Formats: sequence, structure tokens, C-alpha cells
Amino acid sequence: MHLEHPVTFPERHTGGAEPLLPDGSRRAVRVGLGGPVGSGKTATVAALCRALRGRWSIGVVTNDIYTREDAEFLRREAVLSPERIVAVETGACPHTAIRDDISANLEAVEELEARVGPLDLILVESGGDNLTATFSRGLVDAQIFVIDVAAGDDIPRKGGPGLTGADLLVVNKTDLAPHVGSDLAVMARDARAQRGELPVAFTSLREPDGVRPVADWVVGRVAAWRAAG
Repeated sequence: MHLEHPVTFPERHTGGAEPLLPDGSRRAVRVGLGGPVGSGKTATVAALCRALRGRWSIGVVTNDIYTREDAEFLRREAVLSPERIVAVETGACPHTAIRDDISANLEAVEELEARVGPLDLILVESGGDNLTATFSRGLVDAQIFVIDVAAGDDIPRKGGPGLTGADLLVVNKTDLAPHVGSDLAVMARDARAQRGELPVAFTSLREPDGVRPVADWVVGRVAAWRAAG
């Protein structure tokens, strides 16, 4: 079948977000977390909040298609006070709300900072998506992509802009590798081949302070953001 009309695509917001708030102060660093369903994005957000909440003022925006499940989980776990966690129901494929039409997320981020701020860090969690998921630079300043070993050690070889272009790739659930037949050395090799010099962190959130490689990377991003100011 041939289309008789031109194909159009949604406008993508690719410009960097304004770094200053209306009062002239530097706004919070915004870090997006994307990745496939079940890879451990929400658990990573929870662990980051626990690791960093004593150091910084943090807020979280979660994305689900039709529910507020992830935000409710974070509130039940008391990783932050409830008013610091807000939910966006995208009503469509998750990547639409983080890359193509970011208006709902951008409004949630800005309202959160205005209501609870000043904040140092805002974590924006995408709904579960595939290897093409990427964030608009108009929404976040840096992005983390989370995969897990249970999905197979061939995932890094499959590439995709989320995996190859994210500022940090997280290979999660390393404790499961012996049980699912995944070779962590192979995953590390293939991730390097796909990502070049971009960093990769291996995590097991079942281990004490298992999120530390990711937390250290976030600390570095916040330090760089403040230095730029």
C-alpha cells in the first residue's frame, strides 16, 4: 500500500532548557531515566533518593501510561516526602512524553520546583519503553538508560539510540547473571563497542549501597552543573 499524502512527524523539542529560574537563580539539575519495562528504573530512582536525600534537595517526576503506579511505589517506600513526588500519565507511548511532546513533563518539573524548591536535583523517570527511548534536551540535562541482565547478555549488541547515546548506561540486576546465563564480561565488551568512551555502570540493588556507581555519576553531574553556573 502506498501513501498518497506526505508523512509528518511530531515536533521534537531538542533545545536545551533554560538554566535559570525566573528569580535569576540556577535551577535544579534534571536527570532522565529510561529503559525497557522491568529493567529497574523505579528501583534505581528509589535507591538514588535514599543515597542522596541527606545531601541534596530532590524531586521526582514519574511517567506511566494510564496509572500512577511508580509514583505510588516511591511514596509507599518513603524515599522522599510525598509532595516531592509527582506523576504524569502519558496516555500514549512513553517516549512521546519525554522526547516528542514534552509539555506535560516540563510543566510537572517546573511546577514541582516552584512548589517545593529550591531543589538541587530532579529525577524524571520514563515509563518502560524500548531501546529507542531518548529524552529531549529541552526536558533533561542528562539521561541514564537502564537495562538488566535478565533480558539477555545480547542486549548491548542490539544497540538503539537509548543504549548507545545515553550519558550513562546502567546494566542492572547483576546478581541474576549466574541464574539466567548472562555473561557480564560479554555485556561489558559489547557496551564498550557500542558506546565508545561513554560510561557504563554495573549494579545490583540487592547489595548494600549497590547504587553507588550511579550515585557517584550523578554527584559528578551536579558538580559540573554548579561549576558551569
